[in-house]
Amino acid sequence: MYNYIFFTNVLRVLDELQMTKHELADKSGVSISFLSDITTGKGNPSLKVMEDIAKALQTPLPLLLESTDLDKTSLEALAGEKVPSSLPPGYERVAAVLPEHQAFIVKKWAEATQKKLKKG
Repeated sequence: MYNYIFFTNVLRVLDELQMTKHELADKSGVSISFLSDITTGKGNPSLKVMEDIAKALQTPLPLLLESTDLDKTSLEALAGEKVPSSLPPGYERVAAVLPEHQAFIVKKWAEATQKKLKKG
């Protein structure tokens, strides 16, 4: 799960900074091939690699590990290819800003869905 959050946030920050993956590779010392694997969800970066990327992006690592609010279409556009999903067909992960009472209901739905997925 943290890989998904990490690479979506890295892609978002790259886009915000108008920085290429090649520039990030140069600044972070992470090879372009491994960086490409990370930003397509195929790589499994160590904490050291994540720290190097965060420094190169001038972004605190905890911010890169927080939840992402990118939808799948935006994420795939930034990644330049189809992004693998850890969810079964018919399910999607979303992030939203809601009033407390609506957030409470959504959290209850999420708990019920997680239980259902664990059983199946």
